[in-house]
Amino acid sequence: MKALVFEAPEKPVVAEVGIPDLSPNEVLVHTKAVGICHSDYELLAGRYIIPISYPVTPGHEWSGEIVEVGRNVQGFSKGDRVVGECVVRTPERLHHFGFSISGADREYFTVNPEWLHKLPDAVDDKKAALIEPFTCGFYAVLRSGGTNASETVVISGGGTIGLVSAAAAIGMGARVIVVDPLASRRDVAKRLGADVALDPSDGGAAETIRELTGGKGADLVIEASGHDASLAAAFDYAREEGRVSMVGINIGRKVPVVIGQIQMKNLTVRGCIGSPGVWPAVIRFLERTGIDLSPIQTHDFALTEAVQAFAFGQDPTKSIKITLLNG
Repeated sequence: MKALVFEAPEKPVVAEVGIPDLSPNEVLVHTKAVGICHSDYELLAGRYIIPISYPVTPGHEWSGEIVEVGRNVQGFSKGDRVVGECVVRTPERLHHFGFSISGADREYFTVNPEWLHKLPDAVDDKKAALIEPFTCGFYAVLRSGGTNASETVVISGGGTIGLVSAAAAIGMGARVIVVDPLASRRDVAKRLGADVALDPSDGGAAETIRELTGGKGADLVIEASGHDASLAAAFDYAREEGRVSMVGINIGRKVPVVIGQIQMKNLTVRGCIGSPGVWPAVIRFLERTGIDLSPIQTHDFALTEAVQAFAFGQDPTKSIKITLLNG
């Protein structure tokens, strides 16, 4: 079978590899769709938030179909359409699927059934590859107390995580403002249902947010880009006694911020990564709200074109979410 392999930092190849052997406690999955994440580029560059080694196959935003079931597995059958969690536990230790152990950017792969969730018929294979990032956005809102129709939520950063965070807050009923310098991302935010999409380039986003909120600021700010300017502005957007959720990944850099605003505004600030414990709720949420996340998926490539897809995605102005499709 074909698999994308990061042989070493900055050395991606599509290689011919063997189909993995199935243990009695695993299922064999045929990949249907896999999203390329910003974290995959961190892995390709040779860095990640936990220890990694090479060679490794990336791919943690995926959907697939079970084609074989180990004899000890219960609750899953051949033909089940599934998605799987990223932060997973093996007998040895906690792993990040697609990082510290190989992921879904291959035609077939084995997984433990404890990591899996069945897909409803209403969610097709391609859209299902967005469930993993959506769980992160949903968790970012939930971890900071959730939201409702009485609140204003500001999303700082209109990449995939920012847009799925916006979609989660929209689905919960909040007024949502997305802040991003790229017009293409602001357009997608509006298509998802954001009330306002602002360009921060002129330095006036914080003042506009105060004007839109009667001089107060946002009830909840989700920093979803990890870029220096966005991180520095997150506290500016929040109201007194507001909440700030730090979701964007910033590895190894130091960012100057007016840290005193945490005390001055009596802010609640939380770091947030992953999506523990929310997957069943997210799948129900997406099914019942009918939120259409497809505008986020801007470009498709075949799985066998994965190297070209990663090269194309290096320019964030060209795409938001690239999806690798496998027949």
